[in-house]
Amino acid sequence: MKTIQFREAVCEAMSEEMRRDDTIYLMGEEVAEYNGAYKASKGMLDEFGPERVIDTPIAELGFSGIAVGSAMNGNRPIIEYMTFNFSLVGIDQIINNAAKMRQMTGGQINIPIVFRGPTASAGQLAATHSQAFESWFANCPGLKVVVPSNPADAKGLLKSAIRDDDPVIFMESEQMYGDKGEVPEGEYLIPLGVADIKRAGKDVTIVSFGKIIKEAYKAADSLSEEGIECEIIDLRTIRPMDHKTILDSVKKTNRLVILEESWPFGNISTEITYQVQEQAFDYLDAPIIKINTADTPAPYSPVLLAEWLPNSNDVIKAVKKVLYR
Repeated sequence: MKTIQFREAVCEAMSEEMRRDDTIYLMGEEVAEYNGAYKASKGMLDEFGPERVIDTPIAELGFSGIAVGSAMNGNRPIIEYMTFNFSLVGIDQIINNAAKMRQMTGGQINIPIVFRGPTASAGQLAATHSQAFESWFANCPGLKVVVPSNPADAKGLLKSAIRDDDPVIFMESEQMYGDKGEVPEGEYLIPLGVADIKRAGKDVTIVSFGKIIKEAYKAADSLSEEGIECEIIDLRTIRPMDHKTILDSVKKTNRLVILEESWPFGNISTEITYQVQEQAFDYLDAPIIKINTADTPAPYSPVLLAEWLPNSNDVIKAVKKVLYR
């Protein structure tokens, strides 16, 4: 094992795959000369040259469309958005072309693209730069959606995403790029669609993903001092979702809390809640609680932002509520 930053894990995954397959290239704003807006492509221009690490104008609709056409002709693009808030400019190409081309051509044309970049809030970036669109993309058949929470998962999942023959939405976080973690030496892949039990427990299941899962870890540490043992599941892949791991855990603990950094209406937590009540209702000893952001655009004020975001205290309260304590 070695200890590296999240951004380094992303860079290693892309570089290793580009060395393996010369049809893979990286394209986006500031990915080349500037080494990436978050330095996640540092050194890649020097190694692979300007034909495979390509700086673009500020025109997400344009370079997203170029990527779709390129993939139709045998290439495997990696598209970096400076933030997924900006992907909305190119969402027509993602939803109406990349996601649908395989079905509309009767399976004759695959679209092997990774659209990657940071999601959700990243401090005081205000309402238009602090949005989580996991549920938007996961709602669309034809797309796979991945949200890693640590460097090891990021590298293994990104390598699998790059090799996948379908379009993958790979969502990171500006606030995780500097996170350090142990990553295996050498080649390894993590399959898409497999959740991970990050902490075993018997009293309550907590399901989360992405950077907000850190609040679940804090809550679990605090609750363990009171004799409450939480089982924490990191979804890692939103679509396809690993329902079995969630259901097996709920059948053991009989209680479920879901922590997600997103607006409360029609989100990933809502889908998990439905699946559990439909497939494991008789195992539940308490209603499911989902913890989300406030149902407003993200505020700029640091005081309001702290109130808007879920935190470990919210998780502690929810766990104690489902335990009737």
